[in-house]
Amino acid sequence: MPIVKILTERELRQIVPLDIGAVQCVENAFHSLATKTVAMPPILRLDVPEHRGEVDVKTAYAPGLDGFAVKISPGFFNNPNVGLPSTGGVMVLLSSKTGLVQALLLDNGYLTNVRTAAGGAVAAKYLARTDASVAAVFGAGIQARLQLQALALVRPIREARIWARNVFKAEAVAKELSAELGFSIIACAEPIKAVAGSHVIVTTTPADQPILRAEWLEPGQHVTAMGSDAEHKNEVEPAAIVQADLYVADSLTQTRCLGELHHAIAEGAVAGDASFPELGEIIAGSKTGRTSEVQITIADLTGTGIQDTAIAWLAFVRAEAAGAGSALEN
Repeated sequence: MPIVKILTERELRQIVPLDIGAVQCVENAFHSLATKTVAMPPILRLDVPEHRGEVDVKTAYAPGLDGFAVKISPGFFNNPNVGLPSTGGVMVLLSSKTGLVQALLLDNGYLTNVRTAAGGAVAAKYLARTDASVAAVFGAGIQARLQLQALALVRPIREARIWARNVFKAEAVAKELSAELGFSIIACAEPIKAVAGSHVIVTTTPADQPILRAEWLEPGQHVTAMGSDAEHKNEVEPAAIVQADLYVADSLTQTRCLGELHHAIAEGAVAGDASFPELGEIIAGSKTGRTSEVQITIADLTGTGIQDTAIAWLAFVRAEAAGAGSALEN
């Protein structure tokens, strides 16, 4: 009978930390998206508005991989008010040869958090200045923490600022991360103060109105916007998309529908059929990335199914090598 590997969040945290290996895994996934015939259907989305809830289902198959993941990813943003995490979920890994279930990854959203942060690191690796050392992070949740941790893996970050609507939470996160990462991190009461003089700006919130203004941006800055993963979410003022010297999508098909680009199109600032490079194309060298130290660049990361398949497959391979998880005869 087929054997299904079951991995808990605790086990997955041990075998798939947010490290340079995870960043490379996601970088390879973007490269595949640009160079292979990847099957990646549109995101299936369910909203539960009365509880500020949303559920996304993502999947993708890349030729050459023996497995593909189907991920169920809920986000319920009132949860922190009752002491629960705002994100959760599960991934199912299936054989691309037989369709049989290979593994159940009971990660509670952990693998999504890792691959999302790794995606931010990949964007900064290819689009931020090589000497970028000052970061600004909007938000004080789990992605704010992980995005900064991931960014420090690819750029020489020596200083960071955090802005969040809850300044007390921002101060607490800044204090914790300063001790953890070993460089100065402060909380800013105003977002413009966090942006001023920063080299990399990362927005990590579920905002539905812009919190990053175009007029604040300075030459040489890079913006990674990763919170706008639904039609109603909007962190970056549409005028910033027009103002930027280089706008890059994780998936142009997706960002036209639900990313920051979606809002620029809806406002009439950008044509609906305007063409922009994708991150995978820049990684593969088929499109040009940053070409000067003074360009303003924006990466619009909506989250792709190929990232989920890549991180799930990495977890499965590492679990097999380590003998981790439990086996269930199906």
